[in-house]
Amino acid sequence: MDLISVIMPVHNAGDHLAAAVASILQQTHRQLELLLVDDRSNDCAITALPRTDPRLQLLRARGSGVVDAFNTGLAAARGDWIARMDGDDLALPERLAVQLAYLQEHPQLAMAGACVELFAEGGLADGNRHYEAWLNRQRTPEQIRRALFTESPMPNPTAFFRRQALLALGGYADPDWPEDYDLFLRADALGMAMGKPEPVLLRWRDHGQRLTRTSDRYARLAFQRAKAHYLVQARGLRKNLLIWGAGPSGRDFHDLLLAEGAQVSAFVDVHPRRIGGNKRGLPVHAIEAAAAWSEGMVLVAVGARGARPEIRRFLERAGRAEGKDFLFIA
Repeated sequence: MDLISVIMPVHNAGDHLAAAVASILQQTHRQLELLLVDDRSNDCAITALPRTDPRLQLLRARGSGVVDAFNTGLAAARGDWIARMDGDDLALPERLAVQLAYLQEHPQLAMAGACVELFAEGGLADGNRHYEAWLNRQRTPEQIRRALFTESPMPNPTAFFRRQALLALGGYADPDWPEDYDLFLRADALGMAMGKPEPVLLRWRDHGQRLTRTSDRYARLAFQRAKAHYLVQARGLRKNLLIWGAGPSGRDFHDLLLAEGAQVSAFVDVHPRRIGGNKRGLPVHAIEAAAAWSEGMVLVAVGARGARPEIRRFLERAGRAEGKDFLFIA
């Protein structure tokens, strides 16, 4: 049976850790090792864990931070399959078995994610439910690649890798933006395909102490910097870019793309007071200009709920292909 190495970086996981650990040790795929890597915790959650299962190994991170913790685990991992897990989430019992079978059935894929159920002790806001639904719709390699510059379509605690693919990426890096998003963007840049099996395999806990809520690395502008960097440096979008959206998000992307060495030619917008004016010294056209734009890529920097389907329909009716002629970046 294939050995799966599950790497769980932990920093003060508190009351959630025991359940997260148990959810891995109770997997239907029994041939696993759980490498729990202590990232300088100062609570008692790790020491309080029962040590009766020999598959649980406790390691101390070589440095500090979640990247060093994961890569410490990767250096010690023995399996040909590497799974990511967080210390505050809950893996459903068949998570590892389903992901393993999925990658075995799809040899062209370098890694798999999973569909998730978001939950929180105080209940979830509607925005999180919309986010959950969006995440779970992005399953095929084509869907994931198209969605990659909207936001990360691969929930990090569900990541499941072929060992050689992860080693080829050098593990997680430590940029000024989210380390998981960077990993998936680097994988895409190297032509590594990603996909997800259909069932929900992880209950993903939302709470106020998640790194995504407490670290500047996960702020909106940090995500935008990552997108601009990989759009220009990896996908080669350097000339004659048209930005759909002359509001704050579009203007931020303009500045970040220029900082990466790209050329933006114009904006388009639906707002009557913007059309015909200038932003960042460039003309603002009506949206019909996007339908006829043939010089370069149209980058859609509009994230308002419900806007993406309408913009997609508009551009597809004009014969424009998503991923080739236009791309959503917000």
